[in-house]
Amino acid sequence: MGWKTLDDMDLEGKSVLVRVDINVPVDEAGQVTDATRIERIVPTIQYITSHGGKPVLLAHFGRPKGKYVPELSLRAVVPALQEALGCDVTFVERPDRAAIDEAPNGTVFLAENTRFAPGETKNDPGMAQFLASLGDIYCNDAFSAAHRAHASTEGVAHLLPSCAGRLMQAELEALEKALGKPQKPVVAVVGGAKVSTKLDLLGNLVEKVQYLIIGGGMANTFLAARGIDVGKSLCEHDLTETAEQIRLKALDLGCEIVLPVDVVVAREFAANAPHEVVGAQDCPKDAMILDAGPQSVARIESLLAEAKTLIWNGPLGAFEIEPFDAATNAAAQAAAKYSRAGTLISVAGGGDTVAALNKADAAKDFTYISTAGGAFLEWMEGKTLPGVAALIGAR
Repeated sequence: MGWKTLDDMDLEGKSVLVRVDINVPVDEAGQVTDATRIERIVPTIQYITSHGGKPVLLAHFGRPKGKYVPELSLRAVVPALQEALGCDVTFVERPDRAAIDEAPNGTVFLAENTRFAPGETKNDPGMAQFLASLGDIYCNDAFSAAHRAHASTEGVAHLLPSCAGRLMQAELEALEKALGKPQKPVVAVVGGAKVSTKLDLLGNLVEKVQYLIIGGGMANTFLAARGIDVGKSLCEHDLTETAEQIRLKALDLGCEIVLPVDVVVAREFAANAPHEVVGAQDCPKDAMILDAGPQSVARIESLLAEAKTLIWNGPLGAFEIEPFDAATNAAAQAAAKYSRAGTLISVAGGGDTVAALNKADAAKDFTYISTAGGAFLEWMEGKTLPGVAALIGAR
């Protein structure tokens, strides 16, 4: 594991700097419209307060680029944070160690947007030192920001005894089960519009999984690489050679790339547009592929029935509109069923992925759903995340 958790720390009477991600959507009236990220940090904060510590929350909000932007003040999230925690939260524009020390144990502080300070995104040593002066312990509970080497995510971790919060801990443990030391066979589902955005991901996964299911517009590029005419489908024809290289690499490594054998095609991209199922090699020249067909779904379901570990990133088709959400829904529900039964460890992440799994009413049964976007993807690509590496090398 290599990193400490809250269980390893003596919190009584300590000021605990907690890096969180509460970069939540706020409407024009200043009301938080989705408190999911706030709700997920509650266990960490409540553990610290129940053990006599004083959490000092550090977070970013939007992209103010090192300047004070009133509409990006974290003051807006205080009501939602207090509701989730069931206690008062003291908002401070500039944290002061003396004020923290004078407060009773269990007091929760929220510091102003870290990105108002130009030194944050530059990982300025001076800012890291200032943050370290405010606390006795550093706790990172923001895996979603762990791919950024900022003062509050990486710099300060080297200056204080440091640990992972409950959300960070759960995320790292889930990813370790999925990619670090997974139970085999491992199946990965990778979908979405473009191969170009996921080249590193595909290159890493073929080295670690037994089956790589490719869906969405990405599948069209792989089909085209095999000389198949995909009509007017979304396809990166300039990357067909790259797709073929990935296929050959997978073949050498014993990883089977699974592509659609039948597809759902339509002449227009619209809900309930007239459509038909054809063989993957039979897409009409004036049509576009918008989903995988029933035979392809049956193959995916059979692979999931035998799999022990599943990693999912991206939909299998145009899941936003009916009926082109059918393949994604069916595969997601199959994964949920096996996860419920305890035969499959399923880990998923990425914005479209979470939306697709929620739409299929399957997310609640997955073993773990990551709310991280870029960090989840970079971890799956095999990259080192500065915020995680700092915890491993921390004091």
